[in-house]
Amino acid sequence: HVQLVESGGGTVQAGGSLRLSCSGFRASRRGDAVAWFRQGPGNQREAVAAICTGDGGAYYHDSVKGRFTVSQNSAKNTVYLQMDSLTFADTGTYVCATGPSDPITCRRLWNNRNPYLYWGQGTQVTVS
Repeated sequence: HVQLVESGGGTVQAGGSLRLSCSGFRASRRGDAVAWFRQGPGNQREAVAAICTGDGGAYYHDSVKGRFTVSQNSAKNTVYLQMDSLTFADTGTYVCATGPSDPITCRRLWNNRNPYLYWGQGTQVTVS
């Protein structure tokens, strides 16, 4: 059973930074897709960043490119989301999700819900 736990959310002023952590995913032999989804007030949940653990490929929503960085610590089965230059539009609940995925499939489907079998409870990020 995979249980994902997110941490690191909070309230920050516009222009500030936060680092989110997602722990608890179980590494698969061919690799995994680990993504961060965001759901803002009145908005649908959307993938903002993902990392394909099989080859380390990182992918981002256009709205966060250059500001967010996703990384992994394989030894700890933890994925991080460094968020810099935060804006009001970044406010929302950030949910970590994972599922087994080879690098090719991960690259193609990272921003789709299909690869993700396990979801965390989410952590709130508020930009004031």
